[in-house]
This record gives sequence, structure tokens and C-alpha cells, in this order.
Amino acid sequence: MAAPSMKERQVCWGARDLYWRCLDDNAEDAARCRQLRSSFEASCPQQWIKYFDKRRDYLKFKEKFEAGEFQPSQSTENS
Repeated sequence: MAAPSMKERQVCWGARDLYWRCLDDNAEDAARCRQLRSSFEASCPQQWIKYFDKRRDYLKFKEKFEAGEFQPSQSTENS
């Protein structure tokens, strides 16, 4: 698989940013962002989508953790 061109990368990143903004604006309600998710998936290589999804999860966890909002699960507290 050839690496995406600069234009393809920019289109992918733009689609990702629009999708993420939709999730932020709609309290992580993916149902409201289906069309943007489809555009994101159509614009980016599958490996990138997987990476970006994991990256968003990590960034959201980090944001909550740094704000003191992270609550460990019951199984973690009992360990």
C-alpha cells in the first residue's frame, strides 16, 4: 500500500476533525454523527481510523484524569 499523498492526508485529517467536533458537540452521541463517521471512514486508511479512534479514547481519558473526574471501576478499587 502506497502512503497517502499530502492532499489525501489533509482530507483525512479534516474529516477526522469534523467527526471529533461533532462528537464533542453532541456529548459523544455517535448516532448523531453517523454521516461524518462515514465520511471519515471513506477519507482515511483503515489503519489510521483504528489509530485515531484509540487516540481519541486516550485523549478523553487523559482529559478526565487531569481534571480529577476519573472514577476507577469497582473491580479496580477492590484489587
